[in-house]
Amino acid sequence: MPTIQYLTTVQFDFGAIQQASAECKRLGIQRPLIVTDRGIRASGLLDRLQTALDPSLGFEVFDGTPPNPTEAAARLALAQYRSANADGIIAIGGGSSIDLGKAVALMATHPEPFGQYAVVEGGGPKITAAVAPLIAIPTTAGTGSEVGRGSIIVCDDGRKLGFLSPHLLPKVAICDPELTFGLPAGLTAATGMDAIAHCIETFLSPLVNPPAEAIALDGLGRAMAHIERATADGRDRDARWNMMMAAMEGALAFQKGLGAVHALSHPLGALHDLKLHHGTLNAVLLPAVLRFNAPAVGDKLSRLAVAMGLPADADVAEAIMDLNTRLELPPGLRAMAVPRDALDSIAAAAPKDHSHGTTPRKPTVAEYRALLDEAWI
Repeated sequence: MPTIQYLTTVQFDFGAIQQASAECKRLGIQRPLIVTDRGIRASGLLDRLQTALDPSLGFEVFDGTPPNPTEAAARLALAQYRSANADGIIAIGGGSSIDLGKAVALMATHPEPFGQYAVVEGGGPKITAAVAPLIAIPTTAGTGSEVGRGSIIVCDDGRKLGFLSPHLLPKVAICDPELTFGLPAGLTAATGMDAIAHCIETFLSPLVNPPAEAIALDGLGRAMAHIERATADGRDRDARWNMMMAAMEGALAFQKGLGAVHALSHPLGALHDLKLHHGTLNAVLLPAVLRFNAPAVGDKLSRLAVAMGLPADADVAEAIMDLNTRLELPPGLRAMAVPRDALDSIAAAAPKDHSHGTTPRKPTVAEYRALLDEAWI
């Protein structure tokens, strides 16, 4: 019998950031460490959070989150957490800052080594309820990490690993669509495609979770209807609200599991010499994986097409490629400067990723390499 788990407290609407102090107090957090990145500081969004926080809360700021969060950065943040005698975390930013916040919350309360808690190391059951309390405030509409039970971290050994446990769910998600108004068009498109990939992959996952599938279809419909509007006009309130909701729904849904798109994008994101955006990678990889999965998913592609506002017999992979083009995203991995000679190692790593276990049709290493070749155009 499948076990279905949802979820956490979500404050969702314009102006929700004003609830940050009240949520800290409700959780008993008196000295939070704010985990973010330098871009959020420069944008003024960190100032907005600090203004919203009650002066009685003694907080410090760690703004060293890298684009793909690392174990090394988590250790730096952990040192600051301990030196400040912090008792909780507020992570504000995109998925990278929120995932780093989760890693710090885990490391602050669990013994080393950090890598032992990764899914591929069988670490999920080792993560306990002792995880430090975390409030997540997204400033993009893509990863949905604010309501996700996972954290993706590039570990010291170079592997990009997933850490997965219900205990890693933020205690509160504060989703304020106004925080995404300043997001550039390119990032709006890329993070929006991340949400679309989440909705599609979790819907196609073979695991049994009809509520997750229903949420995924609703999120996909919202994203398809609003991603181009949000990209064209970043201050379109209705489009921003719906894109943030779609991103949250994608993450609510992917408790069911993801698939081969993420099994490839995770090791690609760990390439040391490149700073590849996760959502852009998912957008580029998605068409090839959709075509590969088609024989194994029954009528689900037709149901996806209808949710996307297309005829039931539409070519979903082609529709995603057309959307990528309209959003001016890269046409393939080559355009993202991914070297051809890296593809063998990526293909070899993909079956070891935790997302491989929930893909509807499990590629071999050779088939993963063929998918990468198809996406390398």
